Amino acid sequence: MNVVGLLLAGGQSRRMGGGDKALRMLDGVALLERVIERLKPQVDALVLNANGDPGRFARFGLPVVPDSVPDFPGPLAGVLAGLDWTAAHCRDCPFVVSVATDAPFLPTDLVARLLEGVELGGADLACAASRGRSHPVFGLWPVRLREDLRRAVVGNGVRKVDQWTAGYRLITVSFGDSPVDPFFNANRPEDLAAAEALLKTMAG
Repeated sequence: MNVVGLLLAGGQSRRMGGGDKALRMLDGVALLERVIERLKPQVDALVLNANGDPGRFARFGLPVVPDSVPDFPGPLAGVLAGLDWTAAHCRDCPFVVSVATDAPFLPTDLVARLLEGVELGGADLACAASRGRSHPVFGLWPVRLREDLRRAVVGNGVRKVDQWTAGYRLITVSFGDSPVDPFFNANRPEDLAAAEALLKTMAG
């Protein structure tokens, strides 16, 4: 199955003190670089959703697409931008997998397991879960629903991922959390310190 990987970096990173959370360093490596390293082998193409000057991401060599909806409306706008890019540039890819760019331990089998969940469950969409909690930003989105999503985000003002996915058959795929929760996200400066400690544990 051909899949595009969508790296979501369009937020304002308020809890990290502003700026580009994806470019914060974790043990000498940018968070975004760590996420790319884990996702790239799982997909046919990568696209980065980010707002503002795309030049600050030039070193990663990825297409950068901004939200098509103004005022930072949240991850659904980023997903819509990724679906539109895929429809224009990767027409043989029926699905987009979205990931947060502050999750340096994301699963190396994320795409395969989400695809399997949709196929076996006869679902429209899939999202990941761990420790009994769903992570809707880590999701599998069919390109065929992009106009439905546009109507919801632009026409109806829908902002919460759960609110939109509730209208479709959604399957939640659970992932193990040993030795680390694969959806650990570095939202705040202290989370980066915790992630460094986890890296040392995993290396040891």
